[in-house]
Amino acid sequence: MDGVTDASFRYMICKHSKPSVVITEFTNVEGLARGNVRGLAAFIYDEIERPVVAQIFGVEPDSYYKAAVLLCSLGFDGIDINMGCPVTKVAAKGSGAALIKTPELAKKLVIMTKKGVKDWAEGISLEEAGVNQDMIEAVKKNKDWFPKIISKKSERKIIPVSVKTRIGYDKIVAEEWVKHLLEVEPANITMHGRTLKQLYMGLANWEEIAKACKVVKASGLNTTFLGNGDVKSMDDANEKVKQYGVDGVLVGRAVFGNPYFFAGREPTIKEGLEAAIEHTKYFEKLNHVNFQNIRKHLGWYVKGFEGAKELRINLMQLENAQDVEMEIRPVLDSLNDGPRLQ
Repeated sequence: MDGVTDASFRYMICKHSKPSVVITEFTNVEGLARGNVRGLAAFIYDEIERPVVAQIFGVEPDSYYKAAVLLCSLGFDGIDINMGCPVTKVAAKGSGAALIKTPELAKKLVIMTKKGVKDWAEGISLEEAGVNQDMIEAVKKNKDWFPKIISKKSERKIIPVSVKTRIGYDKIVAEEWVKHLLEVEPANITMHGRTLKQLYMGLANWEEIAKACKVVKASGLNTTFLGNGDVKSMDDANEKVKQYGVDGVLVGRAVFGNPYFFAGREPTIKEGLEAAIEHTKYFEKLNHVNFQNIRKHLGWYVKGFEGAKELRINLMQLENAQDVEMEIRPVLDSLNDGPRLQ
């Protein structure tokens, strides 16, 4: 999720309750191809996140190729193409969920990404693949961001290319759309149960997700299929797998403020406050983005007890991890622990 699933957030989740797979924020392939070195910050990861998948978006096939080679070199376990983002500035350029309207282009993007993965596995260099020289130099300069930068041909391998998408653009076309995607055999398809037009309004349509899932299963391919939308807990996730026949679910908003989600529980009041301190310190340690970006996470952690609102207001004014801890610690020490109030 853009602006949420950064390196510090993913680290916190994986430390306290490990999901089956982790996906980065999405990053624009055209920017990567043209040397936007700031985009590399989205791909910082820790070994505890594995398997970790790099998420990308855009419309230029050649940029997907270059991005794929670059991401393979950074040691990712997979590449996910975002064909589901409903944000206007993304869709207006034909990217994200707008690709549902241009299936031939969408298929070409998967093909070019898979070609980049294959060429990398067979020994192509970043320079030979046309990766921007500024990006190459930035990777070398920031090796501590990436646990495993791969260079030797003997270490290279084919990694899976997957697609994240929706049941439609302005109308439901889940079954027809998934048939197009299957033509290029992505390793996995994740489908969100709303159209782009719906954004996040209304309820996710899991019946349509199930219909698309049946198409995938009937194809005889090795493509797995995940559902997405309104998953509230691990029990809910397991029930949806059972009820709708999907191979698993992708979880988004339900994880906000809860690094214990994949352990099947909510944090207690004190666990939430301790997590806020820990998360802020790790965020600051990475030192790659504006400190203000951590504030929304603090708001999600600090809730469910008397005085939470006042503490959140105070935290929104702070500029460093030390001040955050100094603000939270006295409150933490004065509270009795227990479940968050709903």
